[in-house]
Amino acid sequence: MATGPAGSFARSVPRTLKSIFDRVRNATTSSPARFAVLVFVSLILLFTALLSLPAATNAGRRLPLADALFTAVSTICVTGLTTVDIASTFSPLGKTIIFIGVNIGGMGVLTLASILGLVISKRLGLRAKLIAASDSNPLRSHGGPVNEGQTVRLGEVGQLLRTVALSTLLIELLVAIALFPAMLVAGVAPLDALWQSPFYAAMAFTNTGFTPNPGGLEPFADDYILLTILMIAVFLGSIGFPVIYTLWKHVWHVRRWSLHAKLTLITTTALFVAGAAAFLALEFNNPKTFGSMNAWDTTFQAFFLSAMTRSGGFSVVDVGELYGSSLVVGSMLMFVGGGSASTAGGIKVTTLAVLALAVFSEAKGRPAVQAFGRRIPSDVQRVALSVVAWGATIVALSTIIIAQISQEPIADVLFDVISAFGTVGLSTGLTAELDDPAVYVMALTIFMGRIGTVTLAAAVAATTSSQLYSLPVERPIVG
Repeated sequence: MATGPAGSFARSVPRTLKSIFDRVRNATTSSPARFAVLVFVSLILLFTALLSLPAATNAGRRLPLADALFTAVSTICVTGLTTVDIASTFSPLGKTIIFIGVNIGGMGVLTLASILGLVISKRLGLRAKLIAASDSNPLRSHGGPVNEGQTVRLGEVGQLLRTVALSTLLIELLVAIALFPAMLVAGVAPLDALWQSPFYAAMAFTNTGFTPNPGGLEPFADDYILLTILMIAVFLGSIGFPVIYTLWKHVWHVRRWSLHAKLTLITTTALFVAGAAAFLALEFNNPKTFGSMNAWDTTFQAFFLSAMTRSGGFSVVDVGELYGSSLVVGSMLMFVGGGSASTAGGIKVTTLAVLALAVFSEAKGRPAVQAFGRRIPSDVQRVALSVVAWGATIVALSTIIIAQISQEPIADVLFDVISAFGTVGLSTGLTAELDDPAVYVMALTIFMGRIGTVTLAAAVAATTSSQLYSLPVERPIVG
């Protein structure tokens, strides 16, 4: 038996490791949302260091800190905005790092935190399941009973997490297989197509929009098969993993679809068609975008632009050449984003749907908000309103700060800021020209848009308290 200082040191090491392990485990189970924020920050710092390696660039030199940090944030937060040209700046190693990063980030902040918590604690605690389920709903996590509107039941969270990982791998593999022959037909060399197809598949499903080849999608501007495959992948990534999970279980039984799935699919389709119609009406006579195209090309490109402004980030036309009215439409679509617990950003389509239903119910004089034979609880409506308010506040503050720093036209600044908040990746060309202080502000906007305002609220709130009494009612004048 070891004695003396050496023996004491040998005994203290396991105790220290156990103490560290217990603290990490407690962090995952007591506040998974806060732990998720910490995970994302750690990943961003890690990928900033990796992208700063000289071997990660074609020039063999370190990237400036601002560019490396911004690219890491855009990668982990699956945004697609960039201050440098991905194709010409990064080496095959750098592009591989980006490929891995977008797949990690695409799994979602709370899903990733729940998986790590599961690995560390060997099980998902009740509070962790509540957090994971609330991200899928989304609902604010609380210490009370599970809300009746919970989209994913607690017993299904483990299955949902497996669905996230498996669906990501499977869908990206199928998209890559579909893209490979399309790229060969488009004239891409077989070896180039062999690595570009999975890269594009990952960027489409995660709604990132990075392109590995010079010119981006310009060489494929007339290849409607390839562009359609990208649109389908973007759609699957933007509807959210809970919807994919529901469709996987009840694809032919619409009545068994959850309310969340129904609202997501209906609102997504409605915005896709409405956005395309708006772009078609506003840009058909713009000689720098759709004006030189025939009717079929104009219609297809309008639908493609509508899909990409939802969160996809790919672009065939020069966004900076769109009319101001089209930029406003694009900003509105980007602000809404995609589905909850998806690779898309924004305030989410279900948030918009809940608020629209609340307005409709108020106009009809109904005592409760309802849809498809289900009542939507008031706390869901409050969360939806809070998400919109916080999102608008973030966009407004970022726009003011960046506009003051850069002194660029406010329309261009607002579009790029909303693109950052919605983790879309489209740009008027402003982001690549920003000075370092504005780049850091834009990176923070991306981070806050990706992790979500509900996650931020849950991470900041240390405890939840119950109020066992009610105050007297007094109605202020509204409107």
